[in-house]
Amino acid sequence: MKKRIVNVKSKKGMELVQVAILVALAVALGLIFKTEITDFVNKTFEGLSDFN
Repeated sequence: MKKRIVNVKSKKGMELVQVAILVALAVALGLIFKTEITDFVNKTFEGLSDFN
């Protein structure tokens, strides 16, 4: 029974590692494509303001 508890903890640890990797990847992509993302958001909001 003790072995089962260890497996549950290791699965949660692996999920945390996966989440950390995904967050780091998102931040890295955000920094790399910062200007493109900013341009896209600005064009989108300009289009929305022109719509009204």
